[in-house]
Amino acid sequence: MKQALFNHLKNIAGWKTKRKLVAIAVDDYGNVRVDSKKAYESIDQKNPVKGERFDHYDTLETREDLEMLYEVLSSVKDKNGKHAVFTPYALSCNIDFERMREEGYRTYCYELLPSTYEKLSFLQPSAYQGAWHLWKEGIGAGLMRPEFHGREHFHLKNFEEKLAQKDPALMAALEQRSLVNMGTNEYSTSGWTAAFSFWDPVADTQGFPDIIKEGLAAFEQVYGYKPKAFTPPAQQFPSHLEDHLKTWDLKALDRPFYQKKHLGFGKYKRHFASMDYKKDQDRVELVRNVVFEPTASKVDHVGKALQQIEAAFFWNKPAIISSHRVNFCGHIDPKNREKGLGDLKAILEAIVKKWPEVEFISVADLVTEISSSHKNV
Repeated sequence: MKQALFNHLKNIAGWKTKRKLVAIAVDDYGNVRVDSKKAYESIDQKNPVKGERFDHYDTLETREDLEMLYEVLSSVKDKNGKHAVFTPYALSCNIDFERMREEGYRTYCYELLPSTYEKLSFLQPSAYQGAWHLWKEGIGAGLMRPEFHGREHFHLKNFEEKLAQKDPALMAALEQRSLVNMGTNEYSTSGWTAAFSFWDPVADTQGFPDIIKEGLAAFEQVYGYKPKAFTPPAQQFPSHLEDHLKTWDLKALDRPFYQKKHLGFGKYKRHFASMDYKKDQDRVELVRNVVFEPTASKVDHVGKALQQIEAAFFWNKPAIISSHRVNFCGHIDPKNREKGLGDLKAILEAIVKKWPEVEFISVADLVTEISSSHKNV
């Protein structure tokens, strides 16, 4: 009962449309987390990996991951004959592991995503040869339309402090071209994966604008266009920088319906969001109203997601399905990918069967729809 009420509550306010639109927003593409099964086993032997599924299965998308994903997306068509499309909230940079090793792990170095793929095509050809070319094919075919997820998917201050200390967990991961199993850190408000989290709202955030600008420039260089939407890693972002989004030419911020926003020094404020065009900020606010994490637990994820889509359509809202790349990774365990893609195909087929008038849409196109409808009023 509580879940059903919440499904409806998050859809009441904000922009509405009579069209039944479905967008699929998937975090973490382009990010190196676990290098390979061999790397995972080496890290686990030195420091056993706990139950976090991201540390177990989340690898840079392989050629086979993309081929099988494209097969599922292209197999289901909407009323206009258009196939489903992923909006990967993607990274454009990764750690340059080789350069850092050569320089004695003195400082952080990063590289562009195509360089990462080039190296992996040599180191693991059976998995990665041709994968970057396939990435570009997917963008060209409209199967993938990436948006901005940051320059890197980890907290740089924590990383650099651990690097200076030659932290054993960090060094073990770096030696395996990975960044997993980092454990805790001394900043309770700054998790490892939350790139824009902070303790001191002034001192700790001064470098964020430069990181974002560098990340946006890298995004355009890597993916071939400027992104429209941004969702920060782990959904943490300082409020005082939100007004800067339009100066960086970002048209939309993707955020949770409800979150405890950190104000600084461990103080929080409750924040509720609605999917709408925010005139005072000249940007669209996106709220994902459907959760789809098929490898997270043994429940009926397809059924739960369909209930949330039904609630969204009841209130004349687009359904933005929220997911993560880890659900569709098979490099370490193909069964993980089999489960994720199997459920993805099942939910797509169920959507077009239950709502024949449905339209698949990218997040970028949804942002355009929302903003233009308000500006034309």
